[in-house]
Amino acid sequence: MALLLKILIGLAVLALAILLATYFGQRRLLYFPDRTRTSPAAAGLSAVTEHVLDAPDGARIITWWGRARPGQPTFVYFHGNGGALADRSARFERFMSEGWGVFMMAYRGYSGSTGSPSEIDNVADALNAFDWIVAHGVDARSIILYGESLGTGIATQVAVLRPSLALILDAPYTSTYEVGARRYPFLPVARAMWDRYETRRHIRNVKVPVLVIHGTLDPVIPVEMGREVAQLANEPKTYIEFPNGGHIDLYINGNEALPHVRRFVAGLKR
Repeated sequence: MALLLKILIGLAVLALAILLATYFGQRRLLYFPDRTRTSPAAAGLSAVTEHVLDAPDGARIITWWGRARPGQPTFVYFHGNGGALADRSARFERFMSEGWGVFMMAYRGYSGSTGSPSEIDNVADALNAFDWIVAHGVDARSIILYGESLGTGIATQVAVLRPSLALILDAPYTSTYEVGARRYPFLPVARAMWDRYETRRHIRNVKVPVLVIHGTLDPVIPVEMGREVAQLANEPKTYIEFPNGGHIDLYINGNEALPHVRRFVAGLKR
């Protein structure tokens, strides 16, 4: 009996330790930054320039800007939870070859930006970045907000709070705590998460055209979440699902997202 009690106490202590480690280390489970600061030129993007934005709290945010051709929209792009700006160089090339501009912000702790990422800071920095590019001559009504994976939650919130031309969501989720609950079903993720990115709630308030693209085989964000986000979005909206698509590979490996994005952009009224 004494041995059983010791075992139970040991298991309880272990469970508590896991819960505390998860609670206080949760942002390490959500954000995977590459802190390396690379210039656009070093990434092979000669037509892209780096700009450093000062946040009100003193943080310095690295951004890359490739300008649009006359009459073409600018994509204000929010990347996923891993890597660096340089990892998105192919996206810059792909979109800029269409004549579209691309303005991409590195979250705090990524690509030379100072500080540490959080939902509150990411959204605040995104709004500051949006305002900055508008102040530097880009018409807000020519801006297409583009979210990739984690960035879909940020792009959606910006779409609610700032005027824009449209919103594109690449592998969106209903909320990050629901993604976490699927991945860690043995942990009380829904109650414990600080950065929840509740796209399910925010998408209902987006008033611009929405394009949702998602891979059926996405192993990170279930395609069911992309379908639900699309269902909740207001009209006009378009949902494109790629049967062979995984996570963030919808422009490569035989997945042809670009013609769908091109068609969506061409149909927007500016």
